[in-house]
Amino acid sequence: MARNIGAACRRCRRENLKLFLKGDRCYSDKCSFERRAFGPGQHGQARFRKLSDYAVQLREKQKVKSLYGMLEGQFRLTFAKAERQKGVTGENLLILLERRLDNAVFRAGFASSRTQARQLVRHKHILVNGRKVNIPSFMVSENDVISLKEKSRANAIINENLEAVARRGVPSWLEMDKDNYKASVKALPNREEITMPIQEQLIVELYSK
Repeated sequence: MARNIGAACRRCRRENLKLFLKGDRCYSDKCSFERRAFGPGQHGQARFRKLSDYAVQLREKQKVKSLYGMLEGQFRLTFAKAERQKGVTGENLLILLERRLDNAVFRAGFASSRTQARQLVRHKHILVNGRKVNIPSFMVSENDVISLKEKSRANAIINENLEAVARRGVPSWLEMDKDNYKASVKALPNREEITMPIQEQLIVELYSK
């Protein structure tokens, strides 16, 4: 499976925004973005020239790709699917990204980051409606139940994650039953629940060129 193996903290600094790619570390004083809130590389602290419209659009796309841990091919396919749906393409895109199983596992609190959530899914720790699903891009639907495999419930890291989830909260479209290691999809996510500063219209403009 192809994946981005570049330095996570470098991506946050490149986008000038904390993307919370490393879980608990991002909330601690060890966070590289907090210690070095300037761009990576030898010219990172230099003053940048004004970005062109294309560069602004590109950076927005790269930011969202990094946030959800996707490569260009995966992201473009998701955008094409959003474009075919009724409604506003940009909002459709963000809702599809939120509906990914790895994102739902992270949002529910089973994992401290989307990268860790993807690992849980790939290693078959996660069940959807009682069945093993090991595809991170699987789209959850309303009334789906995401749960942890019985043998995985003793995993110390997962239990630590569930205890710490109160720090970031669980979105209203998910209902968490921490005692039974289950999360129910009460409704499909909506744009208002995505609190990260994302300008999805810039991504639509970029792909429309």
